[in-house]
Amino acid sequence: MNHNKFDLAYLKMAKEWAKLSYCERKKVGALIVKDRMIISDGYNGTPSGAENCCEDEGGKTHWYVLHAEANAILKLASSTQSAKGATLYLTLSPCKECSKLILQSGIKRLVYIDQYSDTEGLEFLENAQVEVLQIKEENLK
Repeated sequence: MNHNKFDLAYLKMAKEWAKLSYCERKKVGALIVKDRMIISDGYNGTPSGAENCCEDEGGKTHWYVLHAEANAILKLASSTQSAKGATLYLTLSPCKECSKLILQSGIKRLVYIDQYSDTEGLEFLENAQVEVLQIKEENLK
C-alpha cells in the first residue's frame, strides 16, 4: 500500500514527540497539522506544574495524566491557531474522552499507528464523518 509521504513523515515525528513523555507504561505523541504546517504538538503527561510522574507505585496511571491529543488541542487554546479542518497524527488511537475533544475542536482527519484497546473513540469519530486512517508501524520504515 502506498501511503502519502506527508502522513508517513508526520507520524514519524509524532513518534519522536512520544519519546519526550515522562510516562513509563505508554508514551504517546501527537501532532496537529493544517495546510502542511504543524500548528500544535503534544505528548502524554502530567499538567503544567505537577510533578513529572505519571504512574503510582503499583504502575497504575494517575487520573490527572493528560493524553497526548488533549495536550495538543489544549495548547491550541492558548494560541491564535484553530484546529478546524486539521489533521491529527497520533501514535495511539484516541480513547472515548479524547475523541470528543477531537470532534469538538474541528479536526477532520485522524492518522494513527497503534490501536488502543477500546475502539469506541474511533467508531465515534468515524460516525461523525472524521476521516480515520491507520498506518501500521511496519509501513513507517
